[in-house]
Amino acid sequence: MRVRNAGVPHRRAWASYRQVVLGFLVWLSLAGQPESPTAAAATSPQDSTWKAGVAAVAITPPQPMWMAGYAARTKPSEGKVHDLHAKALALADADGTQLVIVTLDLIGIDRQMRKWVVSEVNRRFGLGAESLLINASHTHCGPVLRQTRYSIYGDSLYGLTPEQIEHCRKYSDHLQHQIANLVGEALDALTPAQVTYTHARAGFAMNRRLRTEHGWRISPNPDGPVDHDVPVLRVSGTDGKLRAVLFGYACHGTTLSFYQFCGDYAGFAQEYLEQAHPGTTALFVAGCGGDQNPYPRGKERALELCRQHGRALANAVEAALQGPPKPVEGPLRMALREITLEFAEPPTRDTLQEQAKSNNRYERQHAEFLLAELDRNGAIQTTYPYPIQVVQFGGDLTLVALAGEVVVDYALRLKQELAGPVVWVAGYCNDVFGYVPSVRVLTEGGYEGGGAMRYTPLPGPFAPSVEQRIVKTVHELAHQVRTGK
Repeated sequence: MRVRNAGVPHRRAWASYRQVVLGFLVWLSLAGQPESPTAAAATSPQDSTWKAGVAAVAITPPQPMWMAGYAARTKPSEGKVHDLHAKALALADADGTQLVIVTLDLIGIDRQMRKWVVSEVNRRFGLGAESLLINASHTHCGPVLRQTRYSIYGDSLYGLTPEQIEHCRKYSDHLQHQIANLVGEALDALTPAQVTYTHARAGFAMNRRLRTEHGWRISPNPDGPVDHDVPVLRVSGTDGKLRAVLFGYACHGTTLSFYQFCGDYAGFAQEYLEQAHPGTTALFVAGCGGDQNPYPRGKERALELCRQHGRALANAVEAALQGPPKPVEGPLRMALREITLEFAEPPTRDTLQEQAKSNNRYERQHAEFLLAELDRNGAIQTTYPYPIQVVQFGGDLTLVALAGEVVVDYALRLKQELAGPVVWVAGYCNDVFGYVPSVRVLTEGGYEGGGAMRYTPLPGPFAPSVEQRIVKTVHELAHQVRTGK
């Protein structure tokens, strides 16, 4: 009896103790788990800091068109793998300052199209030029845009047929209206949001400049400089649900070279991310990939390899989304400046007349074009107006937007020299006119160092001052947006 009576309070004490232990274990297990999106949103101090809006539209041509990127193509497009898209991410800070980033599954846009879009969105929405950033993925499986007097495309000596040129003109005119409307839709969709930054890595990009006994050739160079960083800007609603993911990578869009419209690896990466996150808009920003190619590549398995590269990039974004996010706060500050880049001394008339006899169609066409310019104007163009844009997100993130096909040296240098907040360097922004070499690449020569100029109406190559002028201006604009002075 004494043992039984003594055992009752003992069992009660043990039950109470067990409840405490179990409760502690449950609390410990929950404490070790990532905070739920809803809980994170409820406790986040950013709830009233940002507003964000996204919009997207398919921009696949409705009819066959000549395709951009490869001069060797001999016929118009033949269908599509998937749609090409234009997408817009609008952001507004607590003071109402607005930024719109537009991404395009295209080889690029020129300064004339950007100028039209800037004027239109300013007239309709009051958005300034410094507040609009347009980036192209540089896929080589999109359409040729509006043609000028100089064209490398087509089966006639000087480019496309009149009918093909008219297709390009109509498509380009419609496209610029689509972009302007898209900006308005993204601005109309502005609602409270959270913005964070994270990053990961993807390894399929490789430097494509290989030194050989015959000079620098486009070929895999595993020892050349690369930038495998995958920067990711995550935009969520106040409920924590992912609304948009803006991500970048420095690599040419050249896995594919066939006759179907396709966004290349970047198009597949966006597609995979949107499939994995229903209701989310994925936007790709091309980095400084002027001298980077996706490897492996090859015509036999091109589409399969392209999907693999797209999956690799999407997986990198997914890994970044699982990592610890860095809160991004305001205010937004933007700066845009156009500088003058100098070309090397242009060739003489005698030199051009000799080049005009070349058996190489593109060298001959380039020389004839410059001779006509010399006859018409009395001189050959010696400078190029080059836009540089810098966006500052509070003290957390600096986004540098460079025009043209910028080689990787710029990203590596600027990320080191501007160190402080996170630095994201994009190429192919606002005006895609040709290659922008560093001094190293310019000195080495080869395709990106000046050889590609024969495919453009520019005299080329650039003068050695090109890198110093760009980097100096980026530093000045970064100081301006970081300090407000």
